[in-house]
This record gives sequence, structure tokens and C-alpha cells, in this order.
Amino acid sequence: QVQLVESGGGLVQAGGSLRLSCAASGSISRINTMYWYRQVPGKPREWLVTISSGGGTNYAESVKGRFTISRDNAKNTVYLQMNNLKPEDTAVYYCNLLDIVSSRDYWGQGTQVTVSS
Repeated sequence: QVQLVESGGGLVQAGGSLRLSCAASGSISRINTMYWYRQVPGKPREWLVTISSGGGTNYAESVKGRFTISRDNAKNTVYLQMNNLKPEDTAVYYCNLLDIVSSRDYWGQGTQVTVSS
């Protein structure tokens, strides 16, 4: 049983910052890739950023230069540092883990981020 627990969402003014965390637990291979997504009601879930076990990253253009993903493999935790937040960043943010060995993927419960103008 694998569980991803997200935290760090909240209300922030435009231009402010938040750091989201996603802690994974359970039987997970060290060879895994983690992702952040976000979703606005009525819209498809949007991929934001990827980080591999080795630390390689890819960012969507919408967040490049403002958001930074990192991970602590010892703690099985991935972070999303969000700077210069904009109202259009308002969404529910989800983390996802793909276990390369098992080919299984897992989702966090989501955390609400609201950015006021």
C-alpha cells in the first residue's frame, strides 16, 4: 500500500510564494519519477513538472522560471517551490509517483492553492 500525502497549500496574494510538499510512504522502488499536476474545475488536469530519481527535471512553460521541483530521496518527499504566484495559478495541486519497477503510479489527495489579485 502506497500513500502520498500533500501539504502546503493555502491562500496567498499575487507575487507571493508557497512551498508544497508530497511525502510518499509504502512499498516504493527507489527508481521512480515524481510529478506535479494541477487542475481547475471544468478543465483537464495540467502537467507542471517532472523529476526523476536522479534529479533530472522538466517544466511546463507556464511555470518555468517561477516553480522549482526538488526531492529528498531519503525522506521520500518531493517539493514544489512556487514563487511569483499569479491568480491563474489557482488550482488544486496534485503529486504523482510512477514506480518504474512495478509500472504502477499513485496520486496524492490534492491541495488547494488560491492566489488573490
